[in-house]
Amino acid sequence: MRRLPLPNEVRHERQTESKTPLLIESLDLDAQGIAHREDGKVVFVEGALPYELVTPQIHRKKNNWEQGSLQTLHQESSQRVKPQCIYFGLHSGACGGCKMQHLTPSAQVAVKQRVIEDNLWHLAKVKPEFILRPVQGLDWAYRYRARLSIRFVRKKSKVLIGFHERKSSYVADMSTCEVLPVRVSLMLLPLRSLIESLEAKETCPQIELACTKTEVALVLRHMHPLSHHDTTLLHGFATEHGVQWWLQSKGPETVKPLLPDNDGSERSTLRYELPAFGLEMRFRPTDFTQVNPFINEVMVSKAVELLGISPTDRVIDWFCGLGNFTLPMATQAKEVLGIEGSQSMVDWADSNYQLNFSLQVQKGLSLCSVQFLTQNLFDINAEFLYAMGYADKWLVDPPREGAFALMNALAELHQKSSLPDWHPPERIVYISCNPATLARDAGILVHQAGYLCKAVGMLNMFPHTAHVESMAVFERA
Repeated sequence: MRRLPLPNEVRHERQTESKTPLLIESLDLDAQGIAHREDGKVVFVEGALPYELVTPQIHRKKNNWEQGSLQTLHQESSQRVKPQCIYFGLHSGACGGCKMQHLTPSAQVAVKQRVIEDNLWHLAKVKPEFILRPVQGLDWAYRYRARLSIRFVRKKSKVLIGFHERKSSYVADMSTCEVLPVRVSLMLLPLRSLIESLEAKETCPQIELACTKTEVALVLRHMHPLSHHDTTLLHGFATEHGVQWWLQSKGPETVKPLLPDNDGSERSTLRYELPAFGLEMRFRPTDFTQVNPFINEVMVSKAVELLGISPTDRVIDWFCGLGNFTLPMATQAKEVLGIEGSQSMVDWADSNYQLNFSLQVQKGLSLCSVQFLTQNLFDINAEFLYAMGYADKWLVDPPREGAFALMNALAELHQKSSLPDWHPPERIVYISCNPATLARDAGILVHQAGYLCKAVGMLNMFPHTAHVESMAVFERA
């Protein structure tokens, strides 16, 4: 029978544990420092940076690993900096929106690039022939999309609006945010006052933010119908601060503009531009668009460049969304097919195509023929892929789950070399927001579908967070 340690023995064990310095070797996907004890046990230390000598405070212990936070810093990294945001930190109540403000932006980029390469090699034994230069932009005031939680603290008769506290369901007590646009950051305290004045202040859990370079839309999630008093206050706030209010009573399909006559027509939608292609993209605030519009512009241009589209090419845009890549490719190809699982997104993509087709004609330019198809891309097979016909180039931009079914279908068709009238695409550009699923799908392309991984690089879409966005290029061997 296993003897339980006495209380004084437990304390002694913890004291010995906390006084053992560890050398941090690298960072993981959650921006935790990784170290190894002498017995080989892995230790994850939140707040620690590579090459620092630290003493951790251990919070969790398992057979093969431990997890804790930085307790004492004995040797500091030259890449450590003072966080710009006063709400960033490891202490209780600190905002959990960012995880890497204590690391220089250039070092953050290097860490994320290393994460991509490590995942490709360790998970799929794939090594790219070339490393693309990282795509970087603004380090601050870049986040044009966000979900801000609302919490009415009854004991203090106070409303909090912001991101959750680090490792907590509580809302951080923040009055500014360095990664949100300055205009929105300055609006946080007025928003608090507004929500405090609503009769529905206890039944409004969230505000979803969607911005463009000229517009701000706020989607208020409300659990019960709003009174005339509350809608009047919202209208006044919109007029004073120059924002759009949208209301969401249940799921995303219930989202509607605040004003009855503002019913989703052209003037109530948001829009962003892709100036390199002379395009204007319209969307509703709950539609998926990239968080960082500055990186998005460069990313789209880089992806089209890497595809090397010629005027005779047929191109397929998998997971096309509202046409963010589809329409830029249509300025250069002979034919483009956009495929997406959401019918509402397909409708917006087609609407954007029709709008830009007219605009391009006015500018003396043209878009090639574009078709859109609604299809669940997590439930496809080789037969479906064969029916889509031959395409010279593919653009693949899946969600975090990746494109497992698509890659498997391509690998299966590769093994059926006798199929008439179908050939694998010459080149694939794959945009990823999850290094693990990118590695899994790259492994299928390289080891089962006859492709070479020509290049890979990171896109710094989310500075100061552990989120890793990347772009990979694959060519037929």
